[in-house]
Amino acid sequence: MVFDLFKGEFIDVISWLDDTRDTMVWRFERRGQAIKYGAKLTVREGQAAVFVHEGQLADVFGPGLYMLETNNMPIMTTLQHWDHAFQSPFKSEVYFVSTTRFNDLKWGTKNPIICRDPEFGAVRLRAFGTYSMRVADPAVFLKEVVGTDGEFTADEISNQIRNVIVQEMSRVLAGSGIPVLDMAANTADLAKLIATAIAPKVPAYGL
Repeated sequence: MVFDLFKGEFIDVISWLDDTRDTMVWRFERRGQAIKYGAKLTVREGQAAVFVHEGQLADVFGPGLYMLETNNMPIMTTLQHWDHAFQSPFKSEVYFVSTTRFNDLKWGTKNPIICRDPEFGAVRLRAFGTYSMRVADPAVFLKEVVGTDGEFTADEISNQIRNVIVQEMSRVLAGSGIPVLDMAANTADLAKLIATAIAPKVPAYGL
């Protein structure tokens, strides 16, 4: 592989300064350039950086300042068959993932849920609320949810999360034994039951 060695052809600083409140993933704009061996990678608090080589997930970096070398990129070293003397520029996609908490996100039932009440029989219920989420496993989130999206926002996953919440809420309401007339007075207990039901579902998304 031949590289143009003129100054400025290689990337020597990689970082992401997020000025939004809803961006979950941002792909570093490489513009076809190779990354200089020993380039500086800055990962700020509340971020992770995920390297992807030809569609394969490689190394994940937590908060800190790094020099990109073979000794701290073991997966990339294996994928690209680098030896210990390797010091050449290389190509890789770099995705920054926000690991901060996204709060006050809205959810609700698009259509009424049919529940059976011992006093009123079949009852049509609607429910609305808020939830918070954060990325717990950046690599899983990138693989299972984001794909190759260069700028992924919280709104893009909201439908999936709402579907999970509504599905589990339907099951909780059906098995709670709480009469319809008492539900408004037991929203805190219902919220805990729903949160417990949702908890095993979200790790599959890396959340």
